[in-house]
Amino acid sequence: MRHLIRIYDGLLSLMALIAAMTLVWLMVSVVISVMMRNFGIQPFAWLFTSSEYGLLYMTMLGAPWLVREKGHVHIELVTAALPPALRRIVSRLVAGLCVAVSLILAWYGLELFLTNIERNDFDVRAYFYPRWLLTITFPVAFSFMAVEFARFVFGSELMHSGEAGIHE
Repeated sequence: MRHLIRIYDGLLSLMALIAAMTLVWLMVSVVISVMMRNFGIQPFAWLFTSSEYGLLYMTMLGAPWLVREKGHVHIELVTAALPPALRRIVSRLVAGLCVAVSLILAWYGLELFLTNIERNDFDVRAYFYPRWLLTITFPVAFSFMAVEFARFVFGSELMHSGEAGIHE
């Protein structure tokens, strides 16, 4: 079991690393595109397309890690006003709802992915890009998010700290 957890943690970290590298690529591609325009050169079509794809990959692959680190956006105004026992219940209920939504989105993402493979769909812009390479991120990322939210449902740590405001 420990070996399986280590593999899972490694995959989650790899996904976060790919998301981080994609963010760097987005910065580089925007700078290159702007510089080319300033010099009167038409930017490469693939530069814009790769930035679009990068936004999807960065978002989907980075989201599970953000859930683990509690880096996602949530408002603690209500949970801060609750007594600790009720806060635990509300936090676990919210995390449980997040698990349910993540699993539903993973299921529909899997259906979309399988449909793209079955139809042999391509995204045709600057180049032919198999659409399944884009939609594979949905079932993977939402499944990982479901696992991470489930840790807040069944684990000792709560998703909500009960402290309203910004704490960094």
